[in-house]
Amino acid sequence: MAKTESTFKNMVVTLLVISLIASLSLGAVYNLTKDPIARAAEQKKEAAIKKVVPAFTRIEREQIIPDEGGDPILVNKAFSDTTLVGYAVETYTDKGFGGRVLLMVGFLPDGTISNTAVLRHTETPGLGDKMDASKSDFSKQFISKNPAEFKLSVKKDGGDVDAITAATISSRAFCDAVSRAYQAIHQQGGSK
Repeated sequence: MAKTESTFKNMVVTLLVISLIASLSLGAVYNLTKDPIARAAEQKKEAAIKKVVPAFTRIEREQIIPDEGGDPILVNKAFSDTTLVGYAVETYTDKGFGGRVLLMVGFLPDGTISNTAVLRHTETPGLGDKMDASKSDFSKQFISKNPAEFKLSVKKDGGDVDAITAATISSRAFCDAVSRAYQAIHQQGGSK
């Protein structure tokens, strides 16, 4: 058996072949998983809408560009037949400790918060992730509050919200996202 000598050319060709195989494999896995991941994300949003607004029969969707700019906010107007029963607002903030926080915030027609649901975040486990209702009661303090009277900022900043212990930045981010949602329904002509 002849011994092949390692040359620069052989190493480059070998590295290219390995890179090509790895790239093709990653592309194939991405194509196999992108649709199920998208479906799961959509199902999570639909479940969040059902959690944050009263029972409804149909939804009308409208994208709102915030007055201060930024990414659009999706306002889902929930109707029972022809009667508006609430708004489910898919909102966000980039002020989280771990980056972007996505929420679904439900409002009744009068502007009162009916419920909230965390869609996605990268906050610190055991601290900032307590904004999720499954981890603590933090989000419950928003229920039945109308942001017209309830100041959506933490008490440390002169607001009405009790911050999560050791996670003030995450608490501020949650308040910011809820405030954006409230502003969006007013901007699109909702709740008075």
